[in-house]
Amino acid sequence: MTHVLLIEDDPALSTGLEMALRRMGHGVAVCATGEEGLRRVEAGGIEAVVLDLMLPGMDGFEVCRRLRATGPVPLLMLTARGDDIDVVAGLEAGADDYVVKPVQPRVLAARISAVLRRSDPVSGRQREQHGDMVIDRASLTVTRGGEEVALPPTELRLLLTLSAEPARVFSREQLLEAVWEYERVAEPRLVDAAVQRLRLKIEDVPGDPRYVRTVRGFGYRFGPL
Repeated sequence: MTHVLLIEDDPALSTGLEMALRRMGHGVAVCATGEEGLRRVEAGGIEAVVLDLMLPGMDGFEVCRRLRATGPVPLLMLTARGDDIDVVAGLEAGADDYVVKPVQPRVLAARISAVLRRSDPVSGRQREQHGDMVIDRASLTVTRGGEEVALPPTELRLLLTLSAEPARVFSREQLLEAVWEYERVAEPRLVDAAVQRLRLKIEDVPGDPRYVRTVRGFGYRFGPL
């Protein structure tokens, strides 16, 4: 059983999703405000968060940023619109994925399962040295200069995917399939936002990256070479 926290202020929607997710075998806790949601995550036992962006008081963007500052819990955001500004802002705040309301419970459950799978990437046997970065695929840890770098699930899987084949150029579509497990062309902004967040954590100068490099017109590759 997966323990999911649903942070949603619409009683009808939260009740419907809660009932449906429970029928599918999930344990579900429901909070109506961001402040309450943060306290519930802090209390422990939550394996994934489904977060509405438009909340009373502290909005979902701020909740997302605070959750990302405290830990790598998998996070999927709900947005009432597919507008670029909402989606991009949510992804940049740290969400692993997003769905646009109204959403069918089975679709939401599938996306939750995908986010959870990304939180447990398939580990290898090698401990790799890349410049001053060490990637331990057995323990799923990343260190730079001897200090561990805390990466949420999607960013960790993205780094593991890129670093598995240094110098190979991955298209956004290939990364969507490998990291997000989408079998068809989906939203490339998921990739760009995750790359931006990853660079903030592993690069000395995110605007001039050494490790995750852009290949204009094609996608991304891992360095240094």
